[in-house]
Amino acid sequence: MTITVKASLGKQKYYTEVVAGENTIITDEPVDKGGQNKGFNPFEILATSLASCTAATLRMYIDRKEWDVEKINVEVELENFPLTKRTIFITNISFEGTNLDDEQLKRLHTIADACPVHKILTNDIEILTKFS
Repeated sequence: MTITVKASLGKQKYYTEVVAGENTIITDEPVDKGGQNKGFNPFEILATSLASCTAATLRMYIDRKEWDVEKINVEVELENFPLTKRTIFITNISFEGTNLDDEQLKRLHTIADACPVHKILTNDIEILTKFS
C-alpha cells in the first residue's frame, strides 16, 4: 500500500496545506514557535494518526462481533525526548454505553495494539529524503 500526501508551505509562517487525494488539512506551529496556531502541529498529526486508526480498528472488530458499544474514546499522549532519541505514546481507551467484561476488554487491548498505524510505529522505519 502506498499513500502519498503533499504539503505546501508559502511565506506565511508555518501555515501548511496538506493534501491527500481529495482531502485537505491545515497544519501550523503554535504561536510560541512562530506560527499562528491555525491547525494541528506535526506532532499532533502523528498522535492523531494513532488515535484515529486505533478507534477505527476497534470499531471494525466490535461491529464484526456485534457487541453493543455506543462510543469509543481514544486519547493519545505523545512524549518526545529528543536528547535520548526516545518517543513514548500513551494510549488511553474508554468505551461508552456498554458493559464489556474482562475477557472482551482483554481481546480489545490486543486488537488496539494491532491497528496498522501502531504496527508501523513499532516496526523498523526508514525515511529516504530526495530532492526533485
